[in-house]
Amino acid sequence: MTRAEATTVAEAPVLPGPERMPVHIAVIMDGNRRWARARGKPPIYGHRQGAAAVRRTVEGCARLGVRYLTLYAFSSENWQRPPEEVGELMGLLRYYLQREVDALHENDIRVRVIGERSGLDPDIVALIERAEAETRDNGRLDLVVALNYGGRREILRAARLLAERAAAGELDPAAIDEQLFASCLYTHGIPDPDLLIRTSGEQRVSNFLLWQLAYTEFVFLDVPWPEFEERHLLGAIAEYARRERRYGAQAG
Repeated sequence: MTRAEATTVAEAPVLPGPERMPVHIAVIMDGNRRWARARGKPPIYGHRQGAAAVRRTVEGCARLGVRYLTLYAFSSENWQRPPEEVGELMGLLRYYLQREVDALHENDIRVRVIGERSGLDPDIVALIERAEAETRDNGRLDLVVALNYGGRREILRAARLLAERAAAGELDPAAIDEQLFASCLYTHGIPDPDLLIRTSGEQRVSNFLLWQLAYTEFVFLDVPWPEFEERHLLGAIAEYARRERRYGAQAG
């Protein structure tokens, strides 16, 4: 895990060829609230500006040919935030599910949402289902949104599903391997991330894609998420391309 300073990423990067381009990029979008507070604004101001950064990132990944983009939008722990902030975040989510899906569809972008839907309001679940159904056949970019998501909960859910099948006599516990376990995760059918980007200077995964990040390359940036631009995305990709991925094997 190395850290790429924002000043370094701001320089014009040399982009890799298609064979070195990450297929799947995951992003922990951190720093909205701190960015807003530094400007004397309420948290929702930072979240709104962060939504603009989401749009820039989706557009940039689509242009570059990245096939999957997973964004950590709302964790299962985020319910502990002040109720007014949670309410504003849910309102912002409703707004973008209503306003942005048609544009994503026109640009051949598929929307997928992972996480526990049981904790969301019914109208939000309906909007998610509509977005997924409308964009299901799109193939330019899969935009995966982690919403009410927690990595430990995802792993526990998969373990329970397999345990229930074993208890019902449908599955031999000895047959459980990594491939079968992964098939019970929310991300079934989606390749593991090649690159994880976290903004705002923090260097931890915060319960995000704990199973899937086993061999992912990490790039940490000091830039807050509302200020994240395509040049930062390009710089992170260039940093990824410079690394040798060994998947646990020894260096030569």
